[in-house]
Amino acid sequence: MKPITITPYNPAWPGEFNKIKTELTQVLQGVALAIEHVGSTAVPGLSAKPIIDIDIIIETENFSATAARLATIGYHHVGDLGITGREAFKYEGKPHLMEHHLYVCEKNSPELNRHISLRDFLRTNETYRNKYSQIKIEMAKKFPHDIDSYIEGKQPLILKIYQLCGLDITYKAKDGSKI
Repeated sequence: MKPITITPYNPAWPGEFNKIKTELTQVLQGVALAIEHVGSTAVPGLSAKPIIDIDIIIETENFSATAARLATIGYHHVGDLGITGREAFKYEGKPHLMEHHLYVCEKNSPELNRHISLRDFLRTNETYRNKYSQIKIEMAKKFPHDIDSYIEGKQPLILKIYQLCGLDITYKAKDGSKI
């Protein structure tokens, strides 16, 4: 496993997202409602793993058509990876695009709402954007080869941000306790 690397915000990331979005849009016309740049690379000024996170937003009944169309350009469905409301897709052989994570979310999915709420909050709140950058850097140094611990270390701050956004979220830690 390659180490978790956090880099300062790169202003090229939105352009890299647009390259991926252009490729996706060509095959998803008529089934995707929107294609959103989410995650840390979507927040100017936020340090991040240099991996673009993308949510394709659909109506529930369009999932099969979306998955079939994504397959035509090299994406394959790998399930929800333990997160309800977000269906993950993997790919191989896309050296012309920046590394990315691709998810398909139903338009009313709570997970989609969390992604958009976190992104939008961090775009407008410098104090929490800086706190989140710092915790990401600290967790990457502390757990460079343990993605689960890296993610768990960020959870208290993310949950605080969700609370500030008015979202009611509980998180179950690895030990079974609720935060």
